Amino acid sequence: MLPRALSKLGFCSRTQAEALVAEGRVSVGGRVVRDLTAWVDLSSDTIAVDGKRVAAEAKQYFVLNKPRGLVTTRHDPEGRATVFDCLKGIDAVHLSPVGRLDKASEGILLFTNDTEFAQALLDPETHVPKTYHVQIDRQIDEAGLETLRRGVTHDGELLSARRVNPLRAGERNAWLEFELEEGKNRQIRRMLETLDIEVLRLVRIAFGNVQLGTLAKGEFRALTAAELDDLRVSVAQKRAGV
Repeated sequence: MLPRALSKLGFCSRTQAEALVAEGRVSVGGRVVRDLTAWVDLSSDTIAVDGKRVAAEAKQYFVLNKPRGLVTTRHDPEGRATVFDCLKGIDAVHLSPVGRLDKASEGILLFTNDTEFAQALLDPETHVPKTYHVQIDRQIDEAGLETLRRGVTHDGELLSARRVNPLRAGERNAWLEFELEEGKNRQIRRMLETLDIEVLRLVRIAFGNVQLGTLAKGEFRALTAAELDDLRVSVAQKRAGV
């Protein structure tokens, strides 16, 4: 279908492509097509947006150490700083973030123009694990940790973590490590809220095998070939039930 073809070419997301088609901005073989179900053969059909031919772009994959205070969107109607303000020196027009981190959260955020790869990483069936270090406003006992490990209900939704472990504790706060397979909205904050615990900092330190390491806040780098291969293997194994 036409929206999927635009997405596969790396031009935009499928949702964005659907909007472009509906607006009459997409043509196939020189003819404007508004039918979202129109079939396209990428090997022979010429697709254009606003009269400019769309060709397959080289696939790009980056990891950003997202600073706190940035929103995960390209354009913010409130004029707030966004994660795209960090992507200097590269053509980020067709890059999209893989998932989101809320404004108050920090750490690893992946970007790519490979929409199929991004969708595979976010697919609930693949369960690519993500690891977070979380500072909370108090110490937590073993009973509290066990409650989190069993899963909690917030606003009628069951929220669970693959792993919750203590990292270190001070007199007035503590750090925990969460590993999530699912990625529901504000999941860790909501889980801790059920125990009346406030999150002071939340840092995603790993996305699958991709580690934050020494990457400075606001800096980005290309994913290595080994990291990409490992992510693809992880997705394939999960889909195969391994």
